[in-house]
Amino acid sequence: MLNLNWKKLGMTASLSLALLVAGCGQEGTENGGSTETTSISEQMSYKITGLEPGAGQTEMNEEVLTTYENLAGWEQEVSSTGAMLSAVDDAIKNNEPIMFTAWSPHYMFAKWDLKFLEDPEGVFGEEQEVLTIVRKGLKEDKPAAYSILDKIYWEVSDIENALLAAFEEDLEMDALAQRWVEENQDTVAEWTEGMEPVDGTHIELVSTPWDSEMFTANVAKIVLEQQGHDVTLTLVDPAIMFKSVATGDADASLSPWMPTTHADQYEAYEDDFEDLGPCYEGAKIGLAVPTYMEEDSLADFEPAE
Repeated sequence: MLNLNWKKLGMTASLSLALLVAGCGQEGTENGGSTETTSISEQMSYKITGLEPGAGQTEMNEEVLTTYENLAGWEQEVSSTGAMLSAVDDAIKNNEPIMFTAWSPHYMFAKWDLKFLEDPEGVFGEEQEVLTIVRKGLKEDKPAAYSILDKIYWEVSDIENALLAAFEEDLEMDALAQRWVEENQDTVAEWTEGMEPVDGTHIELVSTPWDSEMFTANVAKIVLEQQGHDVTLTLVDPAIMFKSVATGDADASLSPWMPTTHADQYEAYEDDFEDLGPCYEGAKIGLAVPTYMEEDSLADFEPAE
């Protein structure tokens, strides 16, 4: 997955990937009594607007171009995440076609009306779920924290709406999480139902530095602190995240993407931690279009002439 910093890029980013297409219908021009039609593919100059060179999704987009015969002759234009999103914004404002990289959760799905393109060749894999994993023995050592972590669950739309607010209001993740907790006390009450407050029990959380996971980890931190826990939250790479929970250096993480993104690390350590199940479902990487587009699949586009 891509490691994004929305603060630096003027955007909010987290870890499902995709290509998006914005466009209008075909344009016809009169020529000697006949009508010449320009296809959506030609209007887009047979181009994908992508991310940075070397990014994981950039490489997957290249695989798409070699896998789909109907995309023969297409090219990927790479730049930066901020530049890509700016191009998307301009294209949608002007109702112009554009194909670009996207993932969910991301604020783009709260900001614009989009749909994922079908990927019949399966280049991007299936939808993913994001898990809560805890070290073995946590249930016995710190039952209150274990119970809360086991109950925490979000809808993807809730995360995307929160990330959009962070982008539009320039909020740090801890401030965003604090506001979310204050505005969603009914949900928090469900997570903490029946829990007696503790007195300073320490909890070590680790998270990948993706926007969506930093948001969920900060919410978990605040909820645990409100119940009397002393919580430390550390941002780490995925391999370190799994190892630290498996060895007991950390108590828990709400960051693993399965069954695709973190499959290798999960399998390497799965006997040494406890999987509490998803803290949210429906994370996705792939290709998509805005809802006003007729095209529903990658197979709906035409090769370059």
